[in-house]
Amino acid sequence: MLKITKFGGSSVANATQFKKVKAIVQADPSRKYVVVSAPGKRNSSDNKITDLLYLLDAHRQYHVDASNVYRLIRQRFVDIKTELGLKQPIEKELDTFYTNLNTYTQAQIVSRGEYFCAKLMAEYLGYDFVDAKDIIRFNLDKTIDMQATAAKLQAKCAQYEHFVFPGFYGSSANNQIQVFSRGGGDITGSILAKCLNADMYENWTDVSGFLMADPKIVDHPKQITHITYSELRELSYMGASVLHEEAIFPVKEANIPIHILNTNHPEDPGTIIQERTNVKNPYAITGIAGKEGFVSIYIYKKHMSSEVGYIRKVLSILEMYNVSVEHIPSGIDSFSVVVNKSDVQDSLYEILARIKTELKPDEIHTEENLALISTVGKSMSDSPGVAGKLFKSLGDQKINIRMIAQSSDEINITVAVLCKDFKATIRSIYDAFVTKEDQNV
Repeated sequence: MLKITKFGGSSVANATQFKKVKAIVQADPSRKYVVVSAPGKRNSSDNKITDLLYLLDAHRQYHVDASNVYRLIRQRFVDIKTELGLKQPIEKELDTFYTNLNTYTQAQIVSRGEYFCAKLMAEYLGYDFVDAKDIIRFNLDKTIDMQATAAKLQAKCAQYEHFVFPGFYGSSANNQIQVFSRGGGDITGSILAKCLNADMYENWTDVSGFLMADPKIVDHPKQITHITYSELRELSYMGASVLHEEAIFPVKEANIPIHILNTNHPEDPGTIIQERTNVKNPYAITGIAGKEGFVSIYIYKKHMSSEVGYIRKVLSILEMYNVSVEHIPSGIDSFSVVVNKSDVQDSLYEILARIKTELKPDEIHTEENLALISTVGKSMSDSPGVAGKLFKSLGDQKINIRMIAQSSDEINITVAVLCKDFKATIRSIYDAFVTKEDQNV
């Protein structure tokens, strides 16, 4: 068996966390290739190294003295080295980096958190260090050249039995360091898993996988032990994020399972993400997630159904203002467009005026302070009465539903409610499908 093992920022925040990582890696000989993020926060008032590196770059750009920021970065790495008794001459390399700061691009600067962390981790584990800039190759359109990356990776595997690999960055088509979006270390691990045809991609973080609902809203929600990529995508989009969304795609087609695990509690079962699985969910739903801060634009026009392209014309106006559409519930002569309030913060009235002028609707108005809650579960399509149970639970709590939408693959039912009912809606759905179900067993 081959496992790609990735450790997030909280897992490498200090020397104590490094020791936990070593114990985890040594506990399983199949953990041959390790991916690390930059050191994260040691406590709630601390700074992530990547945040400090972005700040360092900002100081550089605006010609402000960056020595204080650099000292914080340098000290973090030196503290880890000293406490673990490592010999890596990291001080010299850090000082050279700072001396040449003005010659580097932003990508080069912010990638150094992963680079230096991987160097220290490699020595601590007794593994070889492989630099991501020599392996991961971006195309001109910023997609990954999987073929070239796989060839380089396989060559390194033939050369080294074990190695540590920095996440978050690779090389552009013109051989310059290029970074992923924030949280891109998850993507790096996924790429390695796909290119090496791994049996498992382990993602170690500071939580024990996914929960069926937000623990800040629902008391002690059940753990999700197994979830499909499709379900994860739906829940992540609505804010239930433990894993970078883009990390799903490289392993999805190959059906390589992702195992979310807790570095601080390695004994916990975690959550396994896999599209095709024989594990049966004990509940009709897999999870509930939601977000606040949406606006609905309601449009009515007589005989709209016979006017070809009317909805498209509205959407094209929204596109002009770079507004993404969340949902479009529709009737015969009316429809609503649900958008994120932040996307139309400065342009809503201009958009409405344009729709009125160009499309001449008989009625147009907005409703603000909406929240969207998605109930997700692959088993829902095979479980009669799911929608009825959901709506009944909200009706019993006197919660008014402003909009209903179901995904075409029938794994998601989304409702819009007023923001004041946001938490009550999530609790009501959870109680209907989990709490009461457990009581009936």
